[in-house]
Amino acid sequence: MTDEPRSLHRRIRDDIGAQIVSGEWPPGYRIPFEHELTQQYGCSRMTVSKALGELARAGLIERRKRSGSFVARPRSQAAVLEIHDIRTEVEALGLTYRYESLARTTRRSTDADALGLAAGAPVLELRCRHMAGEAAFCLEERLIALDAVPEAADEPFSSVAPGPWLISHVPWSEAEHTISATGAGRAEASLLGIEPGAPCLVIERRTWTGGKPVTAVTLTYAGSSHSLVARFAPAER
Repeated sequence: MTDEPRSLHRRIRDDIGAQIVSGEWPPGYRIPFEHELTQQYGCSRMTVSKALGELARAGLIERRKRSGSFVARPRSQAAVLEIHDIRTEVEALGLTYRYESLARTTRRSTDADALGLAAGAPVLELRCRHMAGEAAFCLEERLIALDAVPEAADEPFSSVAPGPWLISHVPWSEAEHTISATGAGRAEASLLGIEPGAPCLVIERRTWTGGKPVTAVTLTYAGSSHSLVARFAPAER
């Protein structure tokens, strides 16, 4: 994370982007006119135009001559068949990425855990939140097998997200994705800034190295602002 102050055009961009990603400004919503934004932020029209231009290039808004700017349908895309950094998803929307560590616990595994370890094996349990501008983008709940990744026991994950950290430390050899839809529980809704029961897209992923379980993660996104894409080719005959 960084404490470096944002430039004004980035602040305007992130403020508007957060309203869109959170769903507070739905598709078709008219964004305040440029002259209204210049008064609100006490800046030049050029600064506002730069912020709106970046949002338009990211596909979050549509700018129409003589009509103003309107919210497009924000659809971040995660590749189903890839393991990638959530930061990439956020920055593809033209928004500022921020990571938050919410909880970190070392415990023993149970039969209910998705890792498939023998009961009593040491695991690290993490809960994290990924932010897009000022809006919550994704909730991450993860288990790491400490027998497979012992160095994770000493990593606080306070400023680095576990996904990219694991990719850089453990060469995974196999992965499994499960995709589902669910209504947000109260805890998830509070962390994502949505209403309880609102539709969510859930990606559950498990990875192995040499047949050994490494990690199991559940990624929960607000369903109104996320889609999945997979690119593939026909099998050779």
